[in-house]
Amino acid sequence: MAKRGGFPGGMPGNMNNLMKQAQRMQRQMEEKTKELEVKEFEASAGGGVVTVKVSGKKEVLSVKLSEEVVDPDDIETLEDLIVAATNEALRKMEEENAQVMQQLTGGLGGMGGGLF
Repeated sequence: MAKRGGFPGGMPGNMNNLMKQAQRMQRQMEEKTKELEVKEFEASAGGGVVTVKVSGKKEVLSVKLSEEVVDPDDIETLEDLIVAATNEALRKMEEENAQVMQQLTGGLGGMGGGLF
């Protein structure tokens, strides 16, 4: 009688169960990715004079500027504040994404890390 599974010496465990677990994890990751894509992340800079909102798809959704930050003689400061607020909003989005994926993978040593 031939051994099942094609593993010399008969590998313990059920490869079919492992495949089902991997497929279930993949579905969960896809669901969480879709949830994160529609989520919005907001950050401010300069004490709140610049606020940027980004989506989980890494798209800038809005930029709000307080009137006092708009100075035609100091465009560089405004540009710096927009960059800072945008980077912070993106960092928040990436941090939440990493936390969700860590929960899903249960510490599988980065399997799935970098996929999203």
